[in-house]
Amino acid sequence: MIVDDSREFLASAGAMLAEEGFDVVASVSDPVQVVREVQRVRPDVVLLDIQMPLVDGFEIARLLANLDVPPIVVLISSRDADSYGADLGAAPVRGFISKWELSGQTLASIV
Repeated sequence: MIVDDSREFLASAGAMLAEEGFDVVASVSDPVQVVREVQRVRPDVVLLDIQMPLVDGFEIARLLANLDVPPIVVLISSRDADSYGADLGAAPVRGFISKWELSGQTLASIV
């Protein structure tokens, strides 16, 4: 599953990951709907943007970590990892990928 408030990014990342062998089971642009959609679809991995309106990726990651069967969460951002400091290290996630470095190989190496 890919979560990002940019529909353009959802489309391009979804197409690229599908080409590289990933099954993109859902794309979510509304951060408020993420937990409900994860419970409905039950993805193995959630690629989650950090910067979104209303609720950020860190808060969503904490909510997902509390599910009975939490997915693997990988945070993404157009900013680099250093921009997030301790917040990134404390997040209940498997890893972080800059949007500019996103590829199937990079994602596979984290999950």
